[in-house]
Amino acid sequence: MVDRQIEFKILRYDPDSDEAPHWQSYSVPCDPDWVVLDAINWIKDNVDESLSYRWSCHMAVCGSCGMMVNGEPTLSCKAFLRDYPDSIEVEALNNFPIERDLVVVLDRFMENLAKVKPYIIPKEERTPEDGTYTQTPAQLKAFKQYSMCINCTLCYAACPQVGLEDGFLGPAALALAHRYNLDSRDVGRSAREDVLTEHDGVWACSFVGACSQVCPKDVDPAAAIQQAKIASTIDYFVERLLPGRSR
Repeated sequence: MVDRQIEFKILRYDPDSDEAPHWQSYSVPCDPDWVVLDAINWIKDNVDESLSYRWSCHMAVCGSCGMMVNGEPTLSCKAFLRDYPDSIEVEALNNFPIERDLVVVLDRFMENLAKVKPYIIPKEERTPEDGTYTQTPAQLKAFKQYSMCINCTLCYAACPQVGLEDGFLGPAALALAHRYNLDSRDVGRSAREDVLTEHDGVWACSFVGACSQVCPKDVDPAAAIQQAKIASTIDYFVERLLPGRSR
């Protein structure tokens, strides 16, 4: 049952034909249970098949449908229309180059993720015959929150430092590095240290906290970064007082 007629203003951009992004309006008959992604799918299916955007799961799991909705970074599959007025503006995520319409270029994000070595660096290699690594509930709890990231990049769109500093690694990458540094199975902290403590690492964060406010999985990257700063400071002094003792 159609409940409302909502005007969607979508920022369009085709690099092959447009000199700059421009707004285009669509009137959408919306079901009361729809989310923003449903309305955008309706536009593409019924009005304008040229509209480009990313989405996959429709369950806030894949992280691919991030957009600016009325100026706020959000997953469009979680943005229920009942929470918005009768006029909604949708545009590509802030702080990323636009590839086309609502699709952004993620090269910088992917490169920054790779820099922090986002994987377990074990003390010694194990074979399947050796069995799996084991952890206590307390060891899992130490990093579990920071492992919930779905790489939606909303934190990058919200972070003022990402917009100001081209080289800044960004909230998700730094939180992920901290996640592995806290993992009892990992011994790669020293291998990540130079990247985390360089000019574009944790110390470039000004602790605005916008990244944590928009995170759909409550990862709290702002807290992870501050904890990483503390750990880095401790390592610095331990290394100077007791060389070779820092992890």
